[in-house]
Amino acid sequence: MESNIIFNKDFDANSIYVMIIYKADVSRVWDYFTKSELLDQWWAPKPWKCETVKMDFKENGIWHYAMIGPEGEKMYGQLKYGEIMEHRSFDGIDAFCDENGNINNDFPQAQWLIGFTGIEEGTKVTINIHFESQEALKKHLEMGFEEGFKMGLSQLHEVLAVH
Repeated sequence: MESNIIFNKDFDANSIYVMIIYKADVSRVWDYFTKSELLDQWWAPKPWKCETVKMDFKENGIWHYAMIGPEGEKMYGQLKYGEIMEHRSFDGIDAFCDENGNINNDFPQAQWLIGFTGIEEGTKVTINIHFESQEALKKHLEMGFEEGFKMGLSQLHEVLAVH
């Protein structure tokens, strides 16, 4: 299914802006971003899958997850939540980590802000990702972030159409 994802890279501001529209109401799309059993259905780009280790969706809470590859390899990440405005937005610091949640400082961390807006077509989701430097942004992109993230967001279209 065509996703019509806007994905803009701003190297001057060390940031990425993503916008996508889902044909579902805000509370439903919100749930797919904030409930581990729903996130696990779409977050990782196929053939990878996402598996939540633990999630505590509240301010200063953490979503610790594994991306599991087709050969069983695992890469861990975590999002430490900041401000949460129910059904409107949440932000957090995204980082690579190990299976115990210890941050891997060899990889850049990023500040995420995800917004949800009800519109006639459904829900507009905007995602602003800010990196500490241009090098950190480039390193993230070199790891295939753009392709992988677009694939995951597209998979959510499919999941919402089925459920």
